[in-house]
Amino acid sequence: METQSGPDHAPSLFAIIFAIIGLVWYVVLWSIGLLGCRTGRKRYRIRPRSPLATAPPDSVPGVSILRPLKGLDANLYENLESAFTQEYPNFEIILSVADEQDQALSVARDLISKYPRVTARIIIGEEVVGVNPKVNNLIRSYREATHDILWVIDSGISVAPGTLARSVDLLESSTHARPPKKRVALVHHVPFVSAPEGFLGSRIEEAFLNTNHAKMYLAINTVSIESCVVGKSNLYRRSDLERVNGSLKPRAHTESDDDQDCPRGLAAFGKFLAEDNMIASALWHELDLRHNLSCDVAHNAIGKMSLSDYVWRRVRWIRVRKHMVLAATIMEPFTENIVASSIAAASLRYLFGVPIWLFLVAHHAAWLWVDLDVYESLAGHPLPADRRWLFITAWCLRELLALPIWFLAMLSNEVIWRGKKYEVLRAGEVKGTSGDGNHRGFFTRWRQQDSHYQPLPNNHSDT
Repeated sequence: METQSGPDHAPSLFAIIFAIIGLVWYVVLWSIGLLGCRTGRKRYRIRPRSPLATAPPDSVPGVSILRPLKGLDANLYENLESAFTQEYPNFEIILSVADEQDQALSVARDLISKYPRVTARIIIGEEVVGVNPKVNNLIRSYREATHDILWVIDSGISVAPGTLARSVDLLESSTHARPPKKRVALVHHVPFVSAPEGFLGSRIEEAFLNTNHAKMYLAINTVSIESCVVGKSNLYRRSDLERVNGSLKPRAHTESDDDQDCPRGLAAFGKFLAEDNMIASALWHELDLRHNLSCDVAHNAIGKMSLSDYVWRRVRWIRVRKHMVLAATIMEPFTENIVASSIAAASLRYLFGVPIWLFLVAHHAAWLWVDLDVYESLAGHPLPADRRWLFITAWCLRELLALPIWFLAMLSNEVIWRGKKYEVLRAGEVKGTSGDGNHRGFFTRWRQQDSHYQPLPNNHSDT
């Protein structure tokens, strides 16, 4: 009796190999998630007071706090006031607006009057150095800042009173380390979101940033093998930024005669939409310096974000990322909960006969538990009972939307930001395109939350 030929068994061998690969990938993802969860517990559940908070002013490095303003963000007064109440003896605040008619000006002036002992001033009028309106708004503050250490905080962010002192501690720590190690060039803060107005898009954004995003962000920065920075609240030295140009090439390779005319400093990043990420990457790759993650959060209160707003916001940043880190963006769906668990369920069913439904129930319960634990670490308290089911519903919607949003993002290179349309180019650079800055189609019309930035003919300061 003749036996079956070898090739008939080949499909089973390939299936076994793929099933094993799927399980290995699943274990890797869980390892990353648990690392993020552990980092959250260790770093954020205890936030010690820095000795710099009570030090004499002349014994600590001065810091210039730069806050670019545009319109009335949710909780704007509280956000800006958090900079005035920092427990640090030597800092100044520079608030900048592009338009002298900006509604944020009245809030800024009220706070300067309320805190006369804080060195603070307003700069009105942008300088156009690129297509990025935030950089155009910041450039004069950047140049006129008194101190070398700059703390750039978005207007939508509030921080705890001890944040600056703890951040300066981290920025200066590597200079006194024994044995010597690579100097810290940038200190950043993980975003933590609240949705006080309760819009659907706001709740989904809250569920995403406070769980899955935070978990991965913490894990990547713990391993620290590559730059990974969100720019809502970053501390760095102007003297370091003046040495980089955004090429991401080691500095020794960018000092040829051909590169002498390339802009350096903040102006060099006006051509990027994600200038914060590029600044962090430039400090890492061009100067071979490192970042550190503070034990503080950048608290962001989200206003009226619809489901459409949420979708197109996520689409925008995926489209930017695919031109900066293509391989990671292509792999992104395989890091998502539903895709990864489906692969693992099929692998376990094929290899060991584990019922798919049983595995998926156990997996999603465990995945949600870890995400809620990350939330608790960042918030400093468990998820309130009266919000638990709304939060879990938003979390489920985020998981279901992740893959469709990714496919939508991969179909085009156009993004809308602050009411203007851009085309994303190589390495995350952008150029303005024609159009009215609206999304149409399956989702509702893009709601323009911000008016255009318009350069002023006469720049002046308000001191």
